[in-house]
Amino acid sequence: METKNENIHILVVDDEADIREILQFNLENEGYTIDTAESAEEALRLLSPRHQLILLDVMMGGISGFRLADQVRKEGNPIPIIFLTAKDTENDMLTGFSIGGDDYISKPFSVKEVIARVKSLIRRLQPLKEATDILQINNLVIDTRTKTLSINGTRVELTKTEYNILLLLVQNEGEIFSRADILNRAWNNDGIVLERTVDVHMTRLRKKIGCYADCIINRTGYGYTFNSSYCKYQ
Repeated sequence: METKNENIHILVVDDEADIREILQFNLENEGYTIDTAESAEEALRLLSPRHQLILLDVMMGGISGFRLADQVRKEGNPIPIIFLTAKDTENDMLTGFSIGGDDYISKPFSVKEVIARVKSLIRRLQPLKEATDILQINNLVIDTRTKTLSINGTRVELTKTEYNILLLLVQNEGEIFSRADILNRAWNNDGIVLERTVDVHMTRLRKKIGCYADCIINRTGYGYTFNSSYCKYQ
């Protein structure tokens, strides 16, 4: 997804140097501006209004990630927080969300997953006009004003349902939608539609978007998601 990433400042907080370096390298390759901190204490010194997202390790020496997030929230700072942690029990996840975390990624993690989650969260923060105007992935362009799709400058004819499915997935990159979710969102409850109908429309949509078909991923047992890092651009 092409966004003004150079204007997005992210603070990465982790006491493991290797993880900080991996995240900084890959996120900077996506165009983001990255600051890093090896402790919660350093993060508190670095955190400023220019930061728009925190990637925060939970288990650190000194102040934990949970305590840091709690302090940030008590100070009235609404900055989005994605927790990174080797602790993946339900209670730990509930603790993170109750403190005010926006997402939770378990270690070891896929860098592609982290990037997809970051993109998805940041996109939800964009002003409404920017989020609902032009959506572009390489040479795939969705114009929500005219409800049209073009690839490499050529108009691609989609049915209303195909357009709704693609828009839903692209606008919420990284989020998994069950077939029932897609039925409710893309069909808008128009009549009685079976869940397997989603697969038929997804197959047709993939054929129409060509090299971008690999961006639409079927997570067996869960549903469909969109990940631009899987696209095979031409």
